Amino acid sequence: MAKTRLGYICTECGYKSLRPLKRCPYCGEFGTLHPEEPETARSSTGKTLARTHDTVRSVPVSQIRTDSSPRYETGISELDTVLGGGLVSDSAVLIGEDPGIGKSTLLLQVCRELSHQARVLYVSGEESASQISMRAQRLGAEEEDIYICSESDITVIASEIELLDPDVIVIDSVQTVYSPEISSAPGSVAQVREATSILVNLAKRRHAAMLIVGHVTKDGSIAGPKILEHLVDTVLYFEGEKYDSLRLLRAQKNRFGSTNEVGVFEMTEHGFREVTDPSGVFLDHSRETAGCCVTCVVEGTRAILAECQALVAGTALGTPRITSTGLDRGRLAQLMAVLDRKCGLRISGSDVYTSIVGGMKLSDPSLDLALAVTLVSSLQDKPVPSGTVVCGEISLTGEVRSVPQIEKRIREAAKLGFREFILPAASYETLLQQPAGKAAEESISRIPVKTVSGALDHLLAGWRN
Repeated sequence: MAKTRLGYICTECGYKSLRPLKRCPYCGEFGTLHPEEPETARSSTGKTLARTHDTVRSVPVSQIRTDSSPRYETGISELDTVLGGGLVSDSAVLIGEDPGIGKSTLLLQVCRELSHQARVLYVSGEESASQISMRAQRLGAEEEDIYICSESDITVIASEIELLDPDVIVIDSVQTVYSPEISSAPGSVAQVREATSILVNLAKRRHAAMLIVGHVTKDGSIAGPKILEHLVDTVLYFEGEKYDSLRLLRAQKNRFGSTNEVGVFEMTEHGFREVTDPSGVFLDHSRETAGCCVTCVVEGTRAILAECQALVAGTALGTPRITSTGLDRGRLAQLMAVLDRKCGLRISGSDVYTSIVGGMKLSDPSLDLALAVTLVSSLQDKPVPSGTVVCGEISLTGEVRSVPQIEKRIREAAKLGFREFILPAASYETLLQQPAGKAAEESISRIPVKTVSGALDHLLAGWRN
């Protein structure tokens, strides 16, 4: 008879330990290791497995059908772009988001558009059918081919899928689904893993497209074991502040498209509205004020103009405060050290507050130069000239490095009427080797710089005083 032993499972990341630990060695969280149901220990005797079939089932790769799975266009171009062209049948998409961001609203809008070409089943373990119906009325999603099922038992959900045979299945959310065969509570690692495995197998076997909603932890990752992201085909993250109208949709994993795309949405009283021109949203009208500078970053296949803002003020504390919204705090501290060492500016002794207009989180290194200019502009109370875009990565030696896709960045800046573009000297030399662009691109002046000091000399006259 096989021996059983009790394991301890981390509720945050799914790490398993044979002994109780105060801190999870994988995710570093305290108090998250809890005892799981008894598990059967695997045999280590090396026993030979019995043959299950007598004929070869493997097929030569040349005989496998290469027809691509059909895609359902969601009717929302921003979502289709992130998905790689639409929702693929026989696939499972995992969507993670913070509470209150609006994932149920977005999913109902998707169901409304998909119902014109497919049968949709919306399974909710969080809301009743009447609550979903009220939201559907507000969004205009009262379609005959949208079926609502308010259920959490995975056996009932699987039976409903078998009987209805839908083309698209929405699960909201996987943390509420449970299996009666497992003794642990809904939302535990074992329950989430079992429910996701059953749902993904159902989608593959019935050739249906499945959208699975997953809650996220406080550090922004999807709650439950990491194996959830390996079971599904696509992992999307819905980002945004609860009290801000802008939402960003990013792909962290996508077997059917690029993971560099980003979709921008705006929450309105009638649901989400696509933002096809994000540059206009992330720009403010305070560019004549000290502490503001416009930069251009590349997210996926699109160039986006964004405005960096900074406030450098004297500190009343022993340790200066550094606050960053939408920017990497470690990168900000590095830029402050470069300005201190290479430019002789004592920014590190002051309170520093930085942000990106619109709440967008940016990680493109090309915004280094704009952020440095913003800090000096606020420190010296000298505004950056209007109509200027600053772009470049800063090294630890104070040099401005080249950035990729500089032509696309310049084209976006010229389209929005900017007159001057500050760019790295190496990128400028690359542009000289290419043929002349369109008239809109030629109308913008390109100023190459090699160092941070050179950029400050051009933009902020007298900054050394």
